[in-house]
Amino acid sequence: MLAFFKKKLNFLFVFFLARSRTVGELLAPTSPFDKKCGRENWTVAFAPDGSYFAWSQGHRIVKLVPWSQCLNNFLLHGTKNVANAISTRLPRQNSDSSQKNKPCEHIIDCGDIVWSLAFGSSVPEKQSRCVNIEWHRFKFGQDQLLLATGLNNGRIKIWDVYTGKLLLNLMDHTEVVRDLTFAPDGSLILVSASRDKTLRVWDLKDDGNMMKVLRGHQNWVYGCAFSPDSSILCSVGASKAVFLWDMDKYSMIRKLEGHHNDVVACEFSPDGALLATASYDTRVYVWDPHIGVILMEFGHLFPPPTPIFAGGANDRWVRSVSFSHDGLHIASLADDKMVRFWRIDEEYPVQVAPLNNGLCCTFSTDGSVLAAGTQDGSVYFWATPRQVSSLQHLCRMAIRRVMPTSQVKNLPIPSKVVEFLCYQI
Repeated sequence: MLAFFKKKLNFLFVFFLARSRTVGELLAPTSPFDKKCGRENWTVAFAPDGSYFAWSQGHRIVKLVPWSQCLNNFLLHGTKNVANAISTRLPRQNSDSSQKNKPCEHIIDCGDIVWSLAFGSSVPEKQSRCVNIEWHRFKFGQDQLLLATGLNNGRIKIWDVYTGKLLLNLMDHTEVVRDLTFAPDGSLILVSASRDKTLRVWDLKDDGNMMKVLRGHQNWVYGCAFSPDSSILCSVGASKAVFLWDMDKYSMIRKLEGHHNDVVACEFSPDGALLATASYDTRVYVWDPHIGVILMEFGHLFPPPTPIFAGGANDRWVRSVSFSHDGLHIASLADDKMVRFWRIDEEYPVQVAPLNNGLCCTFSTDGSVLAAGTQDGSVYFWATPRQVSSLQHLCRMAIRRVMPTSQVKNLPIPSKVVEFLCYQI
């Protein structure tokens, strides 16, 4: 009786929340591939410059679509859009060198189930960390855009986004590559998280040389994310702890304790002052990664479950979390068939959207759209909550991009201002 009452209460609570507007959807086609390759869309990604959108539509296939043309297609033909239909409307890549950087659609067969995707862009001034090697197989220019795909067999394949050609095949993991992330500084440093309990650091400017193996997880590693300045890496996995790594020394900084079940996703805020983590314990925590303190808790079950219930099977497992580029909003995706949009200074969601069998979500580069992937290989898009950021918040983000919490607390300013800058009010 009590369980029924709780479900009814949660349903009524969500029912009265504002609904997000649907922008469009990309439906995966049925394909006659080997049945052992699932249709799950484990990952979606936007290019750093907003030029491309990529998703794993199942059956070994990754689809690369020019994002601007995808949006135009939604406007012209309504929200529904079958993935096969897009290929007939968008221009294909041709051999003319003048068309090299013109966004063109590509369909990539990765040869195995795709679990993870990540875009990486090159900055020529960022030299390879392997300074003793003068000759490299690849010379990355200013306009280089790469796509990394993590596969079921433990391999990582690196593709040229503009041509769709395979550049590198990285083969050191022994289990599924569950997540990938590029350093945001343009160095083309890639970190992979795997079920073999390790994180591996690769230098793509050194032809994909594996620089370091980070060990510390006692079980599967589910996800990893760089801080905006590329100095800190967060990793989460099949345990209750969140790991933070110093990427200059390749050493562990600290473990964050607080979740009651596996932690499956993580992402830093745009200024690096906050870290959001999602767990099967029905919660999203927002941390101060510099001091290891939980600042906010976003619960997906009301009233909050006991640690025993949260630590076991339940119908509110949070699958994914993403930070908006405005630094104010967070999106979460849970097993209760809902996508939630949160403000970092409010206890309850500001908007919700229905989604069956969701697996992953991420904000577009400009933060105006949220993309979410599902178990049938499709992608759904919603307009995100839009709000003009206050001058105070913009100033806070500018300060926190260059100052960690310890330095902010030593500033000769009023305590209330310190609390605001540390996201404590």
